[in-house]
Amino acid sequence: MKVGILYSRIRRDEKLLLSELRDRDHEVTKIDVRTERFGLDSTTAAVEDLDVVVDRCLATSRSLYATEFLDGYGVPVVNGPETADVCADKAKNSLRLAAAGVPTPTTEVAFTTDAALEIIEEFGYPCVLKPVVGSWGRLMAKIDSRNAAEAILEHKATLGHYEHKVFYVQEYVEKPGRDIRVVAVDGDPIAAMTRTSDHWLTNAAKGGETASFELDDEALDLVEKASDAVGGGLLGVDLMEVGGADSGEYTVHEVNHTVEFKALNDAVDVDVPAAVVDWLETKAGSATSSDPTDGDPTDGDPADGESAGDEATDDSEEATTHT
Repeated sequence: MKVGILYSRIRRDEKLLLSELRDRDHEVTKIDVRTERFGLDSTTAAVEDLDVVVDRCLATSRSLYATEFLDGYGVPVVNGPETADVCADKAKNSLRLAAAGVPTPTTEVAFTTDAALEIIEEFGYPCVLKPVVGSWGRLMAKIDSRNAAEAILEHKATLGHYEHKVFYVQEYVEKPGRDIRVVAVDGDPIAAMTRTSDHWLTNAAKGGETASFELDDEALDLVEKASDAVGGGLLGVDLMEVGGADSGEYTVHEVNHTVEFKALNDAVDVDVPAAVVDWLETKAGSATSSDPTDGDPTDGDPADGESAGDEATDDSEEATTHT
């Protein structure tokens, strides 16, 4: 199998994936989006012979546009641009989940501070204000009073970017000090873990402690439905237990399209990167047999080596990955 890895920074997740691919003697082409060019009908990236490209971009903007261009060239890419577009935007995410009948927290969106304050007052305190695009729990606020709401809304209104003018307000869900992260491929769970913290944000990136979690039938059903709702692929599905720990009652608050899995791999007995590669082999075989690509979408010949910039940070861009 010839696999392309679309990236802007090589982290531990990518290293795990690259190691597994190379252990199986798959041919890997690393595509650094920071150095490539994408035209309307061709790219400098060496993608013409690839069976599948895996999007591992750290930045949302690069992920969305690079996958859109590759899809336009007829190059099989996971996750595809439609799934990425839905998962990268919390409002679109919530709409898809609700339309599919997946339980998800009550959410409203406003476009002015006055309208947002009305929503917050109707929801009551506490409630949660989130950026429509973002990850790792950044710029999320648990609002406990009107004074706090007014201050936070004023700050967001002056941040400049148009996305901060979209006020995404969500009910505060009482959870048992933890949430659940499931990594799944086309709705089939690879493994699941809890993320536990004394803080209301339990993301692993925020220091949440992780532990293996056994999914019950209800959770399995919700993971499949949530995956289908956003278009399937390699996804991270986040659930909260609304009836207390081990209650079997859940709400799905988010589906992530460029999911990190290093913390999960450490927390469970399952070999997560191996399971991901198993799935990629199936996807690549299916794409090759059903949709052969004609022509040459490239016009360049970049190298496929470890570049000096592989470990460089990507702080100038908004992150698209989630832990």
